[in-house]
Amino acid sequence: MRSSTMATIKILPAAVLAAVLFAALGPGAAQAQSFRCKNDLANVGEAKAAVFQKCGEPVFKDAFCKPASEVRSPQVIGNATVVVVGCENVDEWTYNPGYGQFMTTLRFESGKLVAIRYGDRVK
Repeated sequence: MRSSTMATIKILPAAVLAAVLFAALGPGAAQAQSFRCKNDLANVGEAKAAVFQKCGEPVFKDAFCKPASEVRSPQVIGNATVVVVGCENVDEWTYNPGYGQFMTTLRFESGKLVAIRYGDRVK
């Protein structure tokens, strides 16, 4: 008599799977499509000016230039060869929504809100 071994596959409910994935990513990895500020929502895709009007002044601002993926062909100017690498303006605004909430950073690229990232809980 032969015995066969069968593997048992368990399917986890979506909520359990999401919780495990969230825990594995660690703090600060959560991203959202909107951020509640005052009595309004700032949504991914909105212009920086619209978000400022809804949310007001952030507690911290950072700005930098992210190298563009497209590089222009080298150009010869006099005795030098010049390679022009463009860049994209990136702004990150951090908001403190209040005690017990999460510090929230809004990332703008080329003037549009592209990401909302939650950080540590405000104590």
